[in-house]
Amino acid sequence: MTSEAKNPAPEQEEVFFALGCFWGAERKFWSLPGVLETAVGYTAGQLSEPSYEAVCSGETGHTEAVKVVYDPRKISLEDLFQVFWEAHDPTQGNRQGNDRGTQYRSGIYLGSAEQLLQAKSSRNRYQEPLSTAGYGPITTEIAMKTEFWPAEQYHQKYLMKNPNGYCGLGGTGVLYPAEKEVSPPR
Repeated sequence: MTSEAKNPAPEQEEVFFALGCFWGAERKFWSLPGVLETAVGYTAGQLSEPSYEAVCSGETGHTEAVKVVYDPRKISLEDLFQVFWEAHDPTQGNRQGNDRGTQYRSGIYLGSAEQLLQAKSSRNRYQEPLSTAGYGPITTEIAMKTEFWPAEQYHQKYLMKNPNGYCGLGGTGVLYPAEKEVSPPR
């Protein structure tokens, strides 16, 4: 397995989301209008060319993530943030539901400083309704993208091939608020 060096076309952008089980994360994004490609894999860790078994050991520092390549003329980064925040519980630290370990942590990995600020602003905007609903602080890691290692082929579009496959991914039921003025990102 090798890292994909392919970059998106000039009219495309990419972002990497980690929200627990990467099978369910990929399913949340693959059919959105304007999303051109998804792939599951590993990012934000220390090992080159990690395997699923190595990542599941909890010793590589990687998180299960989905690469989302999109056309910003058809879907905005803000729309993708809404799907991300509503699809999981970003306050659980290193777990989602019964899935536990560092590989299940919440994260957003971006390609530019501007996108990084947008992600932090979206986090701040979502924290308010989460707090009102009784949830704790958001623990989502927001950082510049690092090396992305595609997962083994059998993981790609897994829930398309196995529609009844397990995925512990579930949201909080708290809706992401429409964009408005909020305090500057920290």
